Amino acid sequence: MGTAAYDGDVLVVGGGIVGLSTAYAVSRAAPGTRVVVLEKEAGPARHQTGRNSGVIHSGIYYRPGSLKARFAVRGAAEMVKFCAEYGVPHQVTGKLIVATGRDELPRLHALVQRGRENGIPVRELGPAQIQEYEPEVRGLAAIHVGTTGIADYRAVAERLAEASGADIRYGADVVQIDRRAGLGVAVRTASGEIVRGRVLVNCAGLQCDRVARLTGDDPEMRIVPFRGEYFELARPELVRGLVYPVPDPAFPFLGVHLTRGIDGGVHVGPNAVPALAREGYGWGVVRPRELAGTLAWPGSWRIARQHWRYGAGELRRSASKRAFTDAVRRLVPAVDPGDMVRADAGVRAQAVLRDGTLVDDFLIREGVRAVHVLNAPSPAATASLPIGREVARRALALL
Repeated sequence: MGTAAYDGDVLVVGGGIVGLSTAYAVSRAAPGTRVVVLEKEAGPARHQTGRNSGVIHSGIYYRPGSLKARFAVRGAAEMVKFCAEYGVPHQVTGKLIVATGRDELPRLHALVQRGRENGIPVRELGPAQIQEYEPEVRGLAAIHVGTTGIADYRAVAERLAEASGADIRYGADVVQIDRRAGLGVAVRTASGEIVRGRVLVNCAGLQCDRVARLTGDDPEMRIVPFRGEYFELARPELVRGLVYPVPDPAFPFLGVHLTRGIDGGVHVGPNAVPALAREGYGWGVVRPRELAGTLAWPGSWRIARQHWRYGAGELRRSASKRAFTDAVRRLVPAVDPGDMVRADAGVRAQAVLRDGTLVDDFLIREGVRAVHVLNAPSPAATASLPIGREVARRALALL
């Protein structure tokens, strides 16, 4: 096979922010390397990237030394710079993490310590100081994190796509992958097109375990999709910036929070419930084969056993607007059910091991001529520039 027989050196499957950041990083690190991005939708960032709350996370929550901590702290600073350089709407707003119950105070204090270990400026606040930042928020204590911000991640993905110079093919749904150790990788899309490359990079998000298996690698995990349901506040003036509860360390979700977006609207959520399809943005979207795949994975049942109490609360909030409102009122008592307008949902691609462990950190694995990004939920958008560099480094090493 001569060079002409290859469509590109690196084939990236997935045109979300991580796939596009990888394409961008490859072109920066090794100019002249040809990158082809295959995205099944008609444009970039249609799933996790374009359906999250748009927060540039500080990195305060993550275990010191973990990829999430290192990449989020560095990624937040780089994301602000990238947005400024490429004219993407963004703002460094800061945020409050608020303890509303006495039992949360030790966890809040542990977050202060963790913030300091991760090199993040954190200010501790008493009840009166909380109201200087957020007049409508009530709490026993809070911390103010100055480096948190917001950005339009869909626009970031579009700029990364342009700046990468990659050959980006939309409407290219990968259905078959043929890998030969000595030659490279040939990918067939649903339209019958065949695309050849030397190395495959799998950034398929909600479909990443499927793509790994198509490649012939056992990912040793499954994606279990969790839908994040959001409301929008009809009275956005109740919140100035970003307000979060103290997260429960036993669960990877941050709890229902309030986020003032780039457009000035305030999003409330997400609630986290099992989705009945990989791209199940509503209860009405059910894909029996995907659901069967989730239910056949032993880890799914172990999560259900471990976390059924937490899950029951999330399901109650999904079914009842009043229950959802009650969760919000713990932070902002002035909110009533009439203030809550349903907004678009997102789905989080959560990697789960066979034993039911929810993969906590970003997970990148390599196979023959392949790099697989197998766990990149929040804060992956924040951390997308460093993640892209790390994935690009591994892909270039395989070349």
